[in-house]
Amino acid sequence: MSWFEAIVLGIIQGLTEFLPISSSAHLLIASQFFGWEDPGAAFTAVTQIGTEMAVILYFRREIGEILRAWSRSIVDADARHEPAARMGWLVIIGTIPIAVLGFGFKDQIETVARNLWLVAAMLIIFGLVLGVADALGSRVKTERDLTVRDGILYGFAQALALIPGVSRSGASISAGLAMGYSRASAARYAFLLAIPAVLASGLFEARKIGDDANVAWGPTILATVIAFSVGLAVIAWLMRWLTTKSFLPFVIYRVALGSLVMILLGTGVLTA
Repeated sequence: MSWFEAIVLGIIQGLTEFLPISSSAHLLIASQFFGWEDPGAAFTAVTQIGTEMAVILYFRREIGEILRAWSRSIVDADARHEPAARMGWLVIIGTIPIAVLGFGFKDQIETVARNLWLVAAMLIIFGLVLGVADALGSRVKTERDLTVRDGILYGFAQALALIPGVSRSGASISAGLAMGYSRASAARYAFLLAIPAVLASGLFEARKIGDDANVAWGPTILATVIAFSVGLAVIAWLMRWLTTKSFLPFVIYRVALGSLVMILLGTGVLTA
């Protein structure tokens, strides 16, 4: 991987990780379009560490409160009723599905799931799912209304993003909207829920990069730093956007991009 590729892919990762449009799909499509090698699941996972550090920085006060309350709740049963402590436990519960499915299907995720026909189909299908959930959801619930059942459903929705093109934030937010959560609340829990899963995945995949004696660590680290910087700006913008706007522009974009990729595949410009 060249330094130029790292810069471009880092920017793409930062721009697309938090928007409900699938960062893994964009990395695959961009690499194919420019004639670069597939950056691979390992590169994607490691650069996602950069974007998750942006989440941690953006939500640092909330995360600090959650960690303190959750720690108290381990030994103090009464503390478990505190909203911040409950959020800590619900993030753990919601992480279980992606941990189990990600480990069980890791070989398929790194091989057959990276087919561009599948990616394009997932962009379209889950774009429409997001649109329907956004249009029909009641949007009356907040994080204080989260239950164990909701956390598990969020978790299974997040696990769908193991397939490139689904979008981790898009699937989780769609589930939240379908369950009646507001746009901002659905996004906030989705971002917090992603932290342990993405960090664990990134660290696990990093060891695979290390197995390659010719690994381009410099470009990979540069892409991760760029993804962090761009991702921090994007998440701040998105949280402001969701206070007054809908997800419709992202739905239109997903359907248009998925359709374009299918056309390019059908005409031989891109290969699956």
